[in-house]
Amino acid sequence: MRKRIPKILITGGAGFIGSAFVRLFIRDGSMLNGHKNRTVPIVIDKLTYAGDLKRLKELKESFKFYKTDICDKNKIRSIFSQEKPDSVVHFAAESHVDRSINDAAPFIETNVKGTQVLLDASRKHGVSKFIFISTDEVYGEIANGKFTENSPIKPNSPYAASKAAADLLVQAYIRTYKFPAIIIRPSNNYGPWQYPEKLIPLAILRILEGGKIPVYGKGLNVREWLYVDDCARGILAILKKGKAGEVYNLGGACESRNIDTVKLLLKTLGANPGRFAFVSDRLGHDIRYSLNSAKTAGEIGWKPDISLAQGLKLTVAWSLEHQTWLKSKLKDINKLYNK
Repeated sequence: MRKRIPKILITGGAGFIGSAFVRLFIRDGSMLNGHKNRTVPIVIDKLTYAGDLKRLKELKESFKFYKTDICDKNKIRSIFSQEKPDSVVHFAAESHVDRSINDAAPFIETNVKGTQVLLDASRKHGVSKFIFISTDEVYGEIANGKFTENSPIKPNSPYAASKAAADLLVQAYIRTYKFPAIIIRPSNNYGPWQYPEKLIPLAILRILEGGKIPVYGKGLNVREWLYVDDCARGILAILKKGKAGEVYNLGGACESRNIDTVKLLLKTLGANPGRFAFVSDRLGHDIRYSLNSAKTAGEIGWKPDISLAQGLKLTVAWSLEHQTWLKSKLKDINKLYNK
């Protein structure tokens, strides 16, 4: 009797990190559970402002797509009943801190309720592995040292609180139902196809438009940068090798103050080093994030390959080739930042 090819379902697969994972999964010819045949991913995405199938245009024949809101319980149940996925990788989320400060409601709806809907559907259909993509922001800020997977969760923004709530919900399902979930907490991602509300693509867009890069406060907030392809590679490695019930940090090992990141980006762009402007600080702005990823390195064998300087060069090169895509988001970005 011919064996059934295992299936993987990816939520938020048309988003920034999700699409990088889909591209890697397809390019890698990945196999689930050691099966010899290539697994065709099932992608779910609501296609909000941040979702864009252009990120997967070259692979459109290599995955199955459902335009669906993960909060729609009936549609999610229908997809699970039809597709019967073996593994789920859950990226779908509202993810921008500034938008969460303006209105937290969509973040609670998508990030908490949507995760609960997926958890219940996955339990009902006997999913063998559920990967939840959390964030380093659930830990809050740390002035010195690094967060380990055992550090307490203490989020400070509405976005981080919504992700922490979902993170804790996954942990509750692991404990209560012996649910086979794994939690991944990556540091700040950047790279090609990132929606230009985040610092690095926003900075590039502002320079391309002849403006200045806005820098919150005095630019002293520290972030640990992780190139998106390194992140996708780490998630795929954890999908294959990770242990159910565990939490894994994915840190980029590239700590940098925001002002230093902006100056390095300006140098990479060949722009005037003074083309930035300090603006009023973000409410509740975390001073520093930093992850200890020794557990992931030891158990999974993953570490980031791309330095911040290398990653910025790759991101700038991609952005210059895709200016039309970046500039198509300008109206929404100007509205977000009241320009």
